[in-house]
Amino acid sequence: MGQASSWIVCAALALVSCQREMAVPWQRAPLSTAALEQLAYPPFLVDAQAASRYRQQGLAFRQQGDLERAIATLKIATALDPRHTEGQVLLGWTQHLAGYAAPATAALQTALTHNPDHVPALNALGIVYLVDGQLEAAVDTHRRAATLQPGNEIAHYNLSLAYQRLGQIEQAIAEAQTATELEPGNPHPWVALALAYWSGRDRSPEVGPETSLETSIDFRAEAIANYRQALSLDRRYTRRDYLDHLEQAGFSQEQIDQTEALRQAAGL
Repeated sequence: MGQASSWIVCAALALVSCQREMAVPWQRAPLSTAALEQLAYPPFLVDAQAASRYRQQGLAFRQQGDLERAIATLKIATALDPRHTEGQVLLGWTQHLAGYAAPATAALQTALTHNPDHVPALNALGIVYLVDGQLEAAVDTHRRAATLQPGNEIAHYNLSLAYQRLGQIEQAIAEAQTATELEPGNPHPWVALALAYWSGRDRSPEVGPETSLETSIDFRAEAIANYRQALSLDRRYTRRDYLDHLEQAGFSQEQIDQTEALRQAAGL
């Protein structure tokens, strides 16, 4: 090979090497979240109308009490339209009702990846955390929901239950009071408020420079008074067997037992 040919070959190799080096930054450029979603599930695979039909059918199964068929049907709906926030919430809440905490958490977290400020998803996820005993996560999730929507009674009510279990009585009382103000006709917040006061009954009177024993909180009396307010809305709270339904309202078994002790102390 002549000298001229050698120079040509070297120049060509240098050009190829340069092109490869220039291509590396383009190849390594990070894709946006939207682009990754498009690659993971191309739009042409989405069938919104079919997904809507499956959601309606799944909801019908849930209303009939057939949670397993409801979950199976709602999974199809989310597969057909995975970025539909309400569909993920519907699936997650149904899984929660069936007692599947981990799948419910996953579905609700998926909903929040598509819409981080979706209050129903935050409410549902906070309840799943609460029932599963993840109290700090429940507080963080419901606090965000309450911040986004201050008139959100569900968030304040569940915050009260979480704080009560954490032993943070003042916060539990404050959140329950807010819940009763937002939804005074619902007995659940009144029971939560009664329970919060009941949890502080063994405390010393809160006396400071500007208070006296007469103006300090009587936790026991407040607990009984608020429980009687719940009774004025639903007389079934006079029955011990009825208290078991509070588990469906987010109460732990320990909280139900504490409410029973309160019911007995009130002479009911």
